[in-house]
Amino acid sequence: MRKRGRALTSLAQGRLDHGPPIAVIDIGSNSVRLVIYEGLTRAPTPIFNEKVLAGLGRQVQSSGILALDAMDAAFEALRRFRALCDILQVRRIWAIATAACRDARNGRQFIAEAERICRTPITILSGKREAQLTAQGIVSGIYQPDGIVGDLGGGSLELVDVHGSRVSAGVTLPLGGLALQDLAGRSLKKAEKLVEDALDDLPMLAEGEGRTLYAVGGTWRALARLHMWQTGYPFHVMHNYRIGARDALEFSRLVHRVDTETLSKIEVVNAARRPLLAYAALVLEHLVRTIRPKEVVVSVLGVREGLLYSLLGARERARDPLITAAADLNVLRSRSPRHGEELIAWTDRFMASSGLEETADERRLRHAACLLGDIGWRAHPDYRGEQAMNIIAHGAFVAIDHPGRAYLALSVYFRHAGLSEGDLSPRLRELATTRMLDRARVLGAAMRVAYILTTGEGGVLPKTPLQVKRGRLVLRLPGFYGQLKSDRLARRLGQLARLVGREPAFEA
Repeated sequence: MRKRGRALTSLAQGRLDHGPPIAVIDIGSNSVRLVIYEGLTRAPTPIFNEKVLAGLGRQVQSSGILALDAMDAAFEALRRFRALCDILQVRRIWAIATAACRDARNGRQFIAEAERICRTPITILSGKREAQLTAQGIVSGIYQPDGIVGDLGGGSLELVDVHGSRVSAGVTLPLGGLALQDLAGRSLKKAEKLVEDALDDLPMLAEGEGRTLYAVGGTWRALARLHMWQTGYPFHVMHNYRIGARDALEFSRLVHRVDTETLSKIEVVNAARRPLLAYAALVLEHLVRTIRPKEVVVSVLGVREGLLYSLLGARERARDPLITAAADLNVLRSRSPRHGEELIAWTDRFMASSGLEETADERRLRHAACLLGDIGWRAHPDYRGEQAMNIIAHGAFVAIDHPGRAYLALSVYFRHAGLSEGDLSPRLRELATTRMLDRARVLGAAMRVAYILTTGEGGVLPKTPLQVKRGRLVLRLPGFYGQLKSDRLARRLGQLARLVGREPAFEA
């Protein structure tokens, strides 16, 4: 008993054993941020995330130096961050600094004191390296990305082309919100001219037409949050939030042409971010007009996640982060993680024989849903579907869009709550296409068969295959497993059979 107590003290049961936690300290031109992660993995989970808007870059362009009060605010934040890392016994800290420290005459002096406080080396990223890491952040968290990545910080704008895992050489421009405000003397008209001069005839932008513009950076996220609330979007997860190009253009024009404080729903934006919204909107407007992308996709992953991704080996980078994250939750929350893995192969066989068409992306979503099928088992039986649905819909998943999240959540909801849409959230339902809703119901029905057959325990599904044979949906129960046949199992098999237009049957 004493040994078990020590184990509980050293590693909480809600944590995976990836070794000691790691941290990234990101000293940006507007914010100074600490993120502590559970470990260095393909799908790193933050344990702690905090930022301080120190505004280091607010007058670098005009004065050439970091302001004393901004440095003091940053030093205070860094002292707290170092103490937090000590409390959590962080062994590895990667610290980086971007445009403000890169451009200021006293940047090196600031970094020297920051290193003393943090007790770790701090790398001042070049503009090219910052662009590369930002693009790798997109590769790490967007499924099969294809387009132009734009990272709008306080001091600079990085632009880089990405296609799959291929990242081109990027460019950096002094168009960050604070830098633009400073250079233009707080004049939006002058800022507009600066943006036009910087972006006109930039060759790489012509390559983005008809593709995606990936928007990275806190002020662009604030802009997207405002758009989300103004349009009544039914889902408040920011990663992979998509805005059509025309809508993005019109919204950006609106934001930079009116008094920000008069905008509807402006209260959803942090007051400290509001003065920079117009500048962020101005840059976005000109990028959309110049590139002519099909859509703007917001990413919460950027330079920090790109840094961690760059530290992984080739084999780990090749893993699917959605499946990795779902497998982690399967281990943490399921009665039998083995069962979730077996459910993938069991439904593979069923789908292959069913005649239902399935794309490669739909297949990976189904695999993720199988891994998440039992994460709500500890909840009250009447609320398992609702609780699991909320955990999945709002979980920290990447490499999945919002309709994909809806599919995962709905599949597991149907598995627990039955196949009707009675208590289903209309907001979540709104995100799913008719095809996705149908596939979620089919998978939910299949999982209802699997879980009543196995009680969620591993080792049974490989011996009790489900497949369509000679026009019938057949569940094979050989030998010992024939004892598991029941009226309830027959009803669930019948429900699934009706969804795929077959007759149900058992086979001994």
